[in-house]
Amino acid sequence: MDLRIFTEPQQGATYGDLLRVARTAEDAGYDAFFRSDHYRAMGGASGEPGPTDAWTTLSALAVQTERIRLGTLVTSATFRLPGPLAIQVAQADEMSGGRVELGLGAGWFEAEHSGYGIPFPSTGERFDRLAEQLAIVTGLWSTPAGETFSFEGEHYTVTDSPALPKPVQRPLPVIVGGTGPRRTPALAARHATEFNVPFSPLEKAATQFERVAAACTEAGRDPADLIRSFAHTLVLGRDEAAVTRRAQALGIDGDQLADNPLAGTPAQIVDALGTWRERTGADRVYVQVLDLADLDAIELVAAEVAPQLG
Repeated sequence: MDLRIFTEPQQGATYGDLLRVARTAEDAGYDAFFRSDHYRAMGGASGEPGPTDAWTTLSALAVQTERIRLGTLVTSATFRLPGPLAIQVAQADEMSGGRVELGLGAGWFEAEHSGYGIPFPSTGERFDRLAEQLAIVTGLWSTPAGETFSFEGEHYTVTDSPALPKPVQRPLPVIVGGTGPRRTPALAARHATEFNVPFSPLEKAATQFERVAAACTEAGRDPADLIRSFAHTLVLGRDEAAVTRRAQALGIDGDQLADNPLAGTPAQIVDALGTWRERTGADRVYVQVLDLADLDAIELVAAEVAPQLG
Protein backbone atom coordinates (compact mmCIF):
# COMPACT_ATOMS: atom_id res chain seq x y z
CA MET A 1 0.00 0.00 0.00
CA ASP A 2 1.51 3.32 -1.10
CA LEU A 3 1.73 6.07 1.53
CA ARG A 4 1.78 9.68 0.38
CA ILE A 5 2.22 12.81 2.47
CA PHE A 6 -0.53 15.40 1.94
CA THR A 7 -0.20 18.96 3.27
CA GLU A 8 -2.54 21.95 3.71
CA PRO A 9 -0.18 24.95 3.47
CA GLN A 10 -3.00 27.52 3.26
CA GLN A 11 -3.37 26.99 7.01
CA GLY A 12 0.02 28.63 7.53
CA ALA A 13 3.29 27.56 5.92
CA THR A 14 6.22 29.02 4.04
CA TYR A 15 7.93 27.39 1.09
CA GLY A 16 10.75 26.50 3.47
CA ASP A 17 8.30 24.57 5.66
CA LEU A 18 7.05 22.61 2.66
CA LEU A 19 10.57 21.89 1.47
CA ARG A 20 11.48 20.43 4.87
CA VAL A 21 8.41 18.18 4.87
CA ALA A 22 8.99 17.07 1.27
CA ARG A 23 12.63 16.21 1.94
CA THR A 24 11.74 14.41 5.17
CA ALA A 25 9.11 12.39 3.30
CA GLU A 26 11.57 11.59 0.53
CA ASP A 27 14.28 10.49 2.95
CA ALA A 28 11.76 8.38 4.89
CA GLY A 29 10.71 6.49 1.76
CA TYR A 30 7.23 7.85 1.08
CA ASP A 31 5.90 7.49 -2.44
CA ALA A 32 4.86 11.13 -2.91
CA PHE A 33 4.48 14.62 -1.47
CA PHE A 34 1.18 16.34 -2.28
CA ARG A 35 -0.29 19.67 -1.34
CA SER A 36 -3.70 21.30 -1.48
CA ASP A 37 -4.47 24.13 -3.89
CA HIS A 38 -6.09 26.83 -1.75
CA TYR A 39 -5.55 30.55 -1.33
CA ARG A 40 -7.21 31.11 2.03
CA ALA A 41 -7.07 29.47 5.46
CA MET A 42 -10.05 27.60 6.89
CA GLY A 43 -11.47 26.92 10.32
CA GLY A 44 -10.37 30.13 12.00
CA ALA A 45 -6.65 29.77 11.23
CA SER A 46 -4.85 33.00 10.39
CA GLY A 47 -3.03 31.45 7.45
CA GLU A 48 0.03 33.60 8.14
CA PRO A 49 2.36 34.28 6.43
CA GLY A 50 -0.11 33.81 3.57
CA PRO A 51 -0.85 31.33 0.81
CA THR A 52 1.70 29.72 -1.47
CA ASP A 53 0.74 28.88 -5.04
CA ALA A 54 0.53 25.14 -5.64
CA TRP A 55 2.27 24.95 -9.01
CA THR A 56 4.93 27.50 -8.09
CA THR A 57 5.69 25.35 -5.04
CA LEU A 58 5.73 22.06 -6.92
CA SER A 59 7.94 23.45 -9.69
CA ALA A 60 10.48 24.53 -7.09
CA LEU A 61 10.28 21.18 -5.29
CA ALA A 62 10.83 19.48 -8.64
CA VAL A 63 14.42 20.73 -8.68
CA GLN A 64 15.00 20.45 -4.93
CA THR A 65 14.00 16.81 -4.55
CA GLU A 66 15.25 13.73 -6.37
CA ARG A 67 12.89 10.76 -6.12
CA ILE A 68 9.57 11.58 -4.52
CA ARG A 69 6.53 12.18 -6.70
CA LEU A 70 4.79 15.57 -6.51
CA GLY A 71 1.19 16.63 -7.04
CA THR A 72 -2.01 18.38 -6.00
CA LEU A 73 -5.13 17.26 -4.15
CA VAL A 74 -6.57 19.06 -5.94
CA THR A 75 -5.97 21.94 -8.33
CA SER A 76 -9.13 24.01 -8.63
CA ALA A 77 -10.48 24.41 -12.16
CA THR A 78 -11.66 27.90 -11.21
CA PHE A 79 -8.10 29.12 -10.63
CA ARG A 80 -6.55 28.54 -14.05
CA LEU A 81 -7.37 28.36 -17.73
CA PRO A 82 -6.91 24.85 -19.16
CA GLY A 83 -4.26 25.68 -21.76
CA PRO A 84 -1.90 27.50 -19.37
CA LEU A 85 -2.52 24.79 -16.76
CA ALA A 86 -1.43 22.11 -19.23
CA ILE A 87 1.75 24.09 -19.91
CA GLN A 88 2.48 24.64 -16.19
CA VAL A 89 2.07 20.98 -15.29
CA ALA A 90 4.03 19.70 -18.30
CA GLN A 91 6.86 22.09 -17.46
CA ALA A 92 6.92 20.98 -13.82
CA ASP A 93 6.99 17.38 -15.02
CA GLU A 94 10.03 18.11 -17.19
CA MET A 95 11.74 19.93 -14.31
CA SER A 96 11.19 16.92 -12.05
CA GLY A 97 12.29 14.33 -14.59
CA GLY A 98 8.79 12.87 -14.82
CA ARG A 99 7.55 12.85 -11.20
CA VAL A 100 4.48 15.12 -11.34
CA GLU A 101 0.78 14.22 -11.02
CA LEU A 102 -2.25 16.46 -11.53
CA GLY A 103 -5.25 16.29 -9.26
CA LEU A 104 -8.03 18.43 -10.75
CA GLY A 105 -11.36 19.37 -9.19
CA ALA A 106 -14.24 21.79 -9.58
CA GLY A 107 -13.37 24.09 -6.64
CA TRP A 108 -15.65 24.62 -3.65
CA PHE A 109 -14.33 27.24 -1.17
CA GLU A 110 -16.16 30.45 -2.04
CA ALA A 111 -14.31 32.68 0.45
CA GLU A 112 -10.95 32.21 -1.27
CA HIS A 113 -12.51 33.24 -4.55
CA SER A 114 -14.11 36.40 -3.21
CA GLY A 115 -10.96 37.18 -1.21
CA TYR A 116 -8.73 37.16 -4.27
CA GLY A 117 -11.04 38.32 -7.06
CA ILE A 118 -11.61 34.90 -8.63
CA PRO A 119 -15.02 34.25 -10.25
CA PHE A 120 -17.04 31.57 -8.46
CA PRO A 121 -19.78 30.16 -10.73
CA SER A 122 -22.64 27.91 -9.65
CA THR A 123 -21.95 24.29 -8.75
CA GLY A 124 -23.30 23.06 -12.08
CA GLU A 125 -21.16 25.46 -14.07
CA ARG A 126 -18.04 24.61 -12.06
CA PHE A 127 -18.52 20.92 -12.91
CA ASP A 128 -19.15 21.79 -16.55
CA ARG A 129 -15.90 23.74 -16.61
CA LEU A 130 -14.06 20.88 -14.88
CA ALA A 131 -15.27 18.43 -17.53
CA GLU A 132 -14.05 20.70 -20.32
CA GLN A 133 -10.73 21.34 -18.59
CA LEU A 134 -10.08 17.62 -18.19
CA ALA A 135 -10.83 17.07 -21.87
CA ILE A 136 -8.56 19.93 -22.94
CA VAL A 137 -5.60 19.21 -20.67
CA THR A 138 -5.52 15.49 -21.47
CA GLY A 139 -6.22 16.23 -25.13
CA LEU A 140 -3.30 18.63 -25.40
CA TRP A 141 -0.92 16.16 -23.77
CA SER A 142 -2.04 13.18 -25.86
CA THR A 143 -2.01 14.93 -29.26
CA PRO A 144 0.74 13.33 -31.38
CA ALA A 145 3.83 15.44 -32.04
CA GLY A 146 3.46 17.55 -35.15
CA GLU A 147 -0.34 17.56 -34.98
CA THR A 148 -2.68 20.21 -33.59
CA PHE A 149 -5.50 20.03 -31.05
CA SER A 150 -8.86 21.78 -31.21
CA PHE A 151 -11.80 21.77 -28.82
CA GLU A 152 -15.09 23.64 -28.78
CA GLY A 153 -17.07 23.72 -25.57
CA GLU A 154 -19.53 25.95 -23.82
CA HIS A 155 -16.85 27.61 -21.67
CA TYR A 156 -13.53 27.02 -23.48
CA THR A 157 -12.53 26.89 -27.14
CA VAL A 158 -9.11 25.76 -28.34
CA THR A 159 -8.25 26.29 -32.00
CA ASP A 160 -5.36 24.57 -33.79
CA SER A 161 -3.13 24.45 -30.70
CA PRO A 162 0.39 23.09 -31.27
CA ALA A 163 -0.27 21.15 -28.05
CA LEU A 164 3.14 21.89 -26.60
CA PRO A 165 5.01 21.29 -24.39
CA LYS A 166 4.54 17.58 -23.81
CA PRO A 167 5.06 16.15 -20.32
CA VAL A 168 7.83 13.62 -19.77
CA GLN A 169 5.27 11.04 -18.65
CA ARG A 170 2.96 9.71 -21.32
CA PRO A 171 0.40 9.69 -19.93
CA LEU A 172 0.94 12.01 -17.00
CA PRO A 173 -1.19 10.71 -14.08
CA VAL A 174 -4.47 12.57 -13.54
CA ILE A 175 -6.41 12.28 -10.27
CA VAL A 176 -10.13 12.95 -9.92
CA GLY A 177 -11.85 12.61 -6.57
CA GLY A 178 -14.79 13.43 -4.38
CA THR A 179 -18.05 11.98 -3.12
CA GLY A 180 -20.50 13.16 -5.77
CA PRO A 181 -22.67 10.21 -6.82
CA ARG A 182 -22.86 10.72 -10.62
CA ARG A 183 -20.72 13.31 -12.38
CA THR A 184 -17.53 12.75 -10.40
CA PRO A 185 -17.34 8.97 -11.07
CA ALA A 186 -18.19 9.54 -14.74
CA LEU A 187 -15.41 12.11 -15.15
CA ALA A 188 -12.93 9.81 -13.43
CA ALA A 189 -13.90 6.89 -15.65
CA ARG A 190 -13.31 8.99 -18.74
CA HIS A 191 -10.17 10.95 -17.86
CA ALA A 192 -8.44 9.80 -14.66
CA THR A 193 -5.71 7.34 -13.81
CA GLU A 194 -6.66 7.50 -10.11
CA PHE A 195 -9.83 8.09 -8.10
CA ASN A 196 -9.55 9.55 -4.59
CA VAL A 197 -12.16 9.54 -1.83
CA PRO A 198 -11.30 12.23 0.74
CA PHE A 199 -12.09 12.13 4.46
CA SER A 200 -15.02 9.71 4.33
CA PRO A 201 -16.14 6.86 6.61
CA LEU A 202 -15.32 3.36 5.45
CA GLU A 203 -18.72 2.36 4.08
CA LYS A 204 -19.22 5.68 2.30
CA ALA A 205 -15.81 5.29 0.66
CA ALA A 206 -16.59 1.72 -0.36
CA THR A 207 -19.87 2.84 -1.93
CA GLN A 208 -18.10 5.59 -3.89
CA PHE A 209 -15.51 3.15 -5.22
CA GLU A 210 -18.37 0.90 -6.33
CA ARG A 211 -19.91 3.85 -8.19
CA VAL A 212 -16.69 4.66 -10.00
CA ALA A 213 -16.23 0.99 -10.93
CA ALA A 214 -19.71 0.98 -12.42
CA ALA A 215 -18.94 4.19 -14.31
CA CYS A 216 -15.81 2.57 -15.74
CA THR A 217 -17.79 -0.45 -16.90
CA GLU A 218 -20.40 1.80 -18.49
CA ALA A 219 -17.64 3.72 -20.28
CA GLY A 220 -16.12 0.49 -21.61
CA ARG A 221 -13.11 0.66 -19.30
CA ASP A 222 -11.75 -2.03 -17.01
CA PRO A 223 -12.34 -0.79 -13.43
CA ALA A 224 -9.06 -2.42 -12.41
CA ASP A 225 -7.20 0.12 -14.55
CA LEU A 226 -8.19 2.94 -12.16
CA ILE A 227 -6.08 3.32 -9.01
CA ARG A 228 -8.19 3.68 -5.85
CA SER A 229 -7.00 5.96 -3.05
CA PHE A 230 -8.30 7.75 0.01
CA ALA A 231 -7.17 10.58 2.29
CA HIS A 232 -7.40 11.01 6.07
CA THR A 233 -5.76 13.10 8.76
CA LEU A 234 -2.83 11.68 10.70
CA VAL A 235 -3.55 11.59 14.45
CA LEU A 236 -0.66 9.51 15.76
CA GLY A 237 0.50 8.64 19.25
CA ARG A 238 2.60 6.02 21.00
CA ASP A 239 -0.36 5.21 23.29
CA GLU A 240 -4.05 6.11 23.70
CA ALA A 241 -3.31 9.12 25.87
CA ALA A 242 -0.90 10.52 23.31
CA VAL A 243 -3.49 10.02 20.55
CA THR A 244 -6.06 11.93 22.59
CA ARG A 245 -3.64 14.79 23.21
CA ARG A 246 -2.75 14.98 19.54
CA ALA A 247 -6.43 15.02 18.52
CA GLN A 248 -7.14 17.84 20.97
CA ALA A 249 -4.18 19.83 19.64
CA LEU A 250 -5.49 19.43 16.09
CA GLY A 251 -9.09 20.23 17.05
CA ILE A 252 -10.38 16.78 16.09
CA ASP A 253 -13.28 15.28 18.07
CA GLY A 254 -14.03 11.69 19.02
CA ASP A 255 -16.50 11.04 16.20
CA GLN A 256 -13.90 12.05 13.64
CA LEU A 257 -11.37 9.72 15.24
CA ALA A 258 -13.76 6.78 15.03
CA ASP A 259 -14.03 7.05 11.24
CA ASN A 260 -10.33 7.73 10.65
CA PRO A 261 -7.97 4.83 9.84
CA LEU A 262 -4.96 7.11 10.40
CA ALA A 263 -5.89 7.86 14.02
CA GLY A 264 -4.30 5.75 16.73
CA THR A 265 -1.09 4.05 17.67
CA PRO A 266 1.10 2.64 14.88
CA ALA A 267 -0.30 -0.85 15.45
CA GLN A 268 -3.90 0.40 15.37
CA ILE A 269 -3.26 2.30 12.15
CA VAL A 270 -1.76 -0.80 10.52
CA ASP A 271 -4.86 -2.83 11.45
CA ALA A 272 -7.26 -0.12 10.26
CA LEU A 273 -5.51 0.33 6.93
CA GLY A 274 -5.66 -3.43 6.38
CA THR A 275 -9.41 -3.31 6.93
CA TRP A 276 -9.79 -0.42 4.50
CA ARG A 277 -7.72 -2.16 1.86
CA GLU A 278 -9.78 -5.33 2.17
CA ARG A 279 -13.15 -3.53 2.09
CA THR A 280 -12.46 -0.89 -0.58
CA GLY A 281 -9.72 -2.35 -2.77
CA ALA A 282 -7.72 0.86 -2.28
CA ASP A 283 -3.97 0.57 -2.52
CA ARG A 284 -2.91 4.17 -1.91
CA VAL A 285 -3.32 6.43 1.14
CA TYR A 286 -2.82 10.18 1.41
CA VAL A 287 -1.59 10.90 4.94
CA GLN A 288 -2.78 14.44 5.70
CA VAL A 289 -0.24 16.11 7.99
CA LEU A 290 -1.67 19.25 9.58
CA ASP A 291 1.25 20.04 11.88
CA LEU A 292 4.09 20.64 9.43
CA ALA A 293 6.58 21.02 12.28
CA ASP A 294 5.93 17.46 13.46
CA LEU A 295 8.52 15.71 11.31
CA ASP A 296 8.84 12.97 13.93
CA ALA A 297 5.31 11.76 13.14
CA ILE A 298 6.16 11.48 9.44
CA GLU A 299 9.25 9.45 10.27
CA LEU A 300 7.37 7.27 12.79
CA VAL A 301 4.74 6.26 10.23
CA ALA A 302 7.49 5.42 7.75
CA ALA A 303 9.34 3.33 10.34
CA GLU A 304 6.50 1.48 12.07
CA VAL A 305 3.45 1.57 9.77
CA ALA A 306 4.72 1.43 6.19
CA PRO A 307 6.78 -1.80 6.59
CA GLN A 308 3.68 -3.65 7.83
CA LEU A 309 1.55 -2.77 4.79
CA GLY A 310 3.39 -4.82 2.19
